[in-house]
Amino acid sequence: MEKALLVTVNVESEKNIWPIEDVAYELEELVAASSVEVVNNITCTIEKPTANFFLGRGKTEEIGFLSQDNIDVVIFSHDLSGTQQRNIENVVGKKVIDRTQLILDIFARHAKSPEGKMQVELAQLAYLLPRLIGKGLILSRMGGGIGTRGPGETKLESDRRRIRKRIDKLESELHHLMLHRKNIRKKRKENSVPSLALVGYTNAGKSTLINALTNAGQVIYDGLFTTLDPVSKSLHLPNGENVIISDTVGFLNDLPHHLVEAFKATLEEVIDCDLLLHVLDCSHPRVYEHAKAVTEVLRELGAEEKKVITVLNKADLQEDKIWLAQLMRDFPNPVVISAKLKQNFDELLTKIQENFQSKMVLLDVSLPHSRMELIDLFYREGKVEKVDYQPKEIKIRVNLPKIIVSKYLKDIDVKKVN
Repeated sequence: MEKALLVTVNVESEKNIWPIEDVAYELEELVAASSVEVVNNITCTIEKPTANFFLGRGKTEEIGFLSQDNIDVVIFSHDLSGTQQRNIENVVGKKVIDRTQLILDIFARHAKSPEGKMQVELAQLAYLLPRLIGKGLILSRMGGGIGTRGPGETKLESDRRRIRKRIDKLESELHHLMLHRKNIRKKRKENSVPSLALVGYTNAGKSTLINALTNAGQVIYDGLFTTLDPVSKSLHLPNGENVIISDTVGFLNDLPHHLVEAFKATLEEVIDCDLLLHVLDCSHPRVYEHAKAVTEVLRELGAEEKKVITVLNKADLQEDKIWLAQLMRDFPNPVVISAKLKQNFDELLTKIQENFQSKMVLLDVSLPHSRMELIDLFYREGKVEKVDYQPKEIKIRVNLPKIIVSKYLKDIDVKKVN
């Protein structure tokens, strides 16, 4: 396991809503997700970055002194230009990476599906391309920065051409995937199948929630960015309606723009869904800042006007009832749950159901014996309240999506229940 010295920088000329201590803590969490041991985390404040070293020369030399023993890599909390990175390495004598490279390393570890891997590689190459000039060394570490996962090393003189060609190919393949997903969503719309998407700060518990609701089988553990590959599952509501629920990649404070762009194939689910479940870790001290970071990404995606249910998750870890009450006042349409313990799911499902209630209708159906196949459809797509088998027909009271009624019951005797 590699050992790291972390450098957390507070730039006074920037508008920082997070205290430097919290930035340092989140950087440690990111590093832990990349399976690197943190030996030391130093903090410093500068008025503005310098062109050559980001920090001053003196502070860079101090970092070099602290890195002499038992340090393999120096990790910065800010993004560095290729020149800054190269100059710092020359002074420090160790490998130097920045925050984006660190995030890319985590992405490379967690992407499992072909689509997820393509999105990660595209983000890696978009980061790499402007840093190519005079920077051959960076190509050997573009697994994200820590390890050796990623595009690999090529000769510097042909890198630009090959990387641009590869970017074009990846963008084309992802575009086809986006069209495929768009066609699937179009069919859902035509069939009036409601959809909702989980959004939230990384490690808020989205994957735990979708597993608890649908047995989706998403891999979960306590760490950042455990979900990169998109997943959509059917969720059966108490009134019998089926809706599609999708998990999405977790958001992060100051998430680099090109990472959002690279993952738009996944985040299209957020743009086209009917309802958002904004999952917040109500036990986290920076829950308001997490919510703001998510809102910023939704605004960038053009999805800030979507209907939202705020899911205040991890209630089992939050014992302060006064704090919970304050959160419920401050966030729209809130519900307090524990996805891990499956607490208060009834209220959550009821809130979801209320958003889609207008698409359902309660009917008394007189079904001839020749149409027995519709009974299976009723159980599958709706909620059957009672069935009475009579000699000449079958009397059924069922709550059905209106689209099912218009498509399959045109020639059937139905009466709406008031």
